[in-house]
Amino acid sequence: MIQVSEKALKEIHRIQASDPATNEGALRVQVVGGGCSGMSYKLGFDKEVGANDKVFEQGGVKIVVDQKSYLFIQGMDLDFSDGLNGTGFTFNNPNAKRTCGCGTSFSA
Repeated sequence: MIQVSEKALKEIHRIQASDPATNEGALRVQVVGGGCSGMSYKLGFDKEVGANDKVFEQGGVKIVVDQKSYLFIQGMDLDFSDGLNGTGFTFNNPNAKRTCGCGTSFSA
């Protein structure tokens, strides 16, 4: 399962309210190749849910993760930061063995 903080849920709802096209989709969390540590996180809204996707719901937000990505992010906490060091979603992944300075790239 992936845990989403209240702050992240609030930001997801804000994005959905500002863009009606995102309202119909689930938040897709993916792991893709790339970044300075080998793998990167990717967030987006997706209207399609695959037969093998893991589906969660938290705070009125449907979250979808493909099986391959789920192996790398199971147990992850998704948060949102709007502090002095930058604004954006942050990933606290217990499966990451190494992360880059920006926090969006990791290796497992």
